[in-house]
Amino acid sequence: MDNKTKIAHKYLLDNATKYWKNYNLFGRGQLAIALFRNNKTKEATNILASAKDNSINNEEMGMYWKENIYGYYWYQSPIETQAILIEAFQEIEKNNATVNDLKTWLLQQKQTQRWPTTVSTADACYALLLSGSNWLTQQQTATISLGNMVLNSNEQKTEAGTGYFKKSFSADNIKSEMGNIKLTLSGNKEAAPAWGGVYWQYLEDMNKIPVVGNGLQIKKQLYKEIITKSGKQLQPITKESTVKVGDKIIVRLEMRSDRNLEYVHLKDLRASNTEPLNVLSQYKYQDGLGYYESTKDIGTNFFFNYLPKGTYVFEYPLFVNHAGSYSTGVATMQCMYAPVFNSHSDAFVLKAKY
Repeated sequence: MDNKTKIAHKYLLDNATKYWKNYNLFGRGQLAIALFRNNKTKEATNILASAKDNSINNEEMGMYWKENIYGYYWYQSPIETQAILIEAFQEIEKNNATVNDLKTWLLQQKQTQRWPTTVSTADACYALLLSGSNWLTQQQTATISLGNMVLNSNEQKTEAGTGYFKKSFSADNIKSEMGNIKLTLSGNKEAAPAWGGVYWQYLEDMNKIPVVGNGLQIKKQLYKEIITKSGKQLQPITKESTVKVGDKIIVRLEMRSDRNLEYVHLKDLRASNTEPLNVLSQYKYQDGLGYYESTKDIGTNFFFNYLPKGTYVFEYPLFVNHAGSYSTGVATMQCMYAPVFNSHSDAFVLKAKY
């Protein structure tokens, strides 16, 4: 390069060395690669060391950063950011364990969210295929114990590349001890991570259904709105409570998610002796969360394009219009992109009189 280009090149490298802290994760990943390729190994290593100190690392989700969230600008995409950091750690640190942890988060993100653009998809595939351990060739053997029954992945017809297989049991073959499930993985420790799910379908009285949920949880509570001298108050409704025809009931739905989810459906069944006040379906925005609310004959549906990690509370009113005993119905929540993430609340008998 000519003299002017050399001066400009040195100026930019010096500034990158001095001001890398002013950049976000995506910019730091790019700067680390650029500095390393220009023989500034110490500076590049310092950038990655800082990134690692601020990272979150656990066995299930891998290695990621809390601040790596969606933004308005192109350099604020979590997928491209994770991909560039994978490339940086692979080229500079050359530690397969760290890179595999970074790749795990990328796969976990794809499990519950989409890769939104062709650029992010290409970057993610590039990072997964050209860095760390070769997860396409280093397969593990999964041994699943269902009580006394043992399933071995080597004995099942698996899908090429992913190793996916499915096993179903009829009602006559299901025994109580099959609820004791144990999964064992054997093979190369650097092999691809494994996921699995167990589904048990059966019929049960709605009022006997227990609360179910792990990473995704939904809790339903009913309150009676009463008017006092100090204003409106909410009185909890329990199994022992009795309401009257004409009473106003507030349904409170509390949602908890331990990860970001896309395309989530929440369906809340209501007691058949109640009628909703909100009858028009419409898009709403509340507490930083947008959703579409649709009221039907037997319940109310909430649709979320994007549900960030956290806790959210929704309320909507009902009126009691018939006397008698009715089930309050359960609230069911499921990620339509990853159906394995689902939850439902419990229910009880709502007693009403004139």
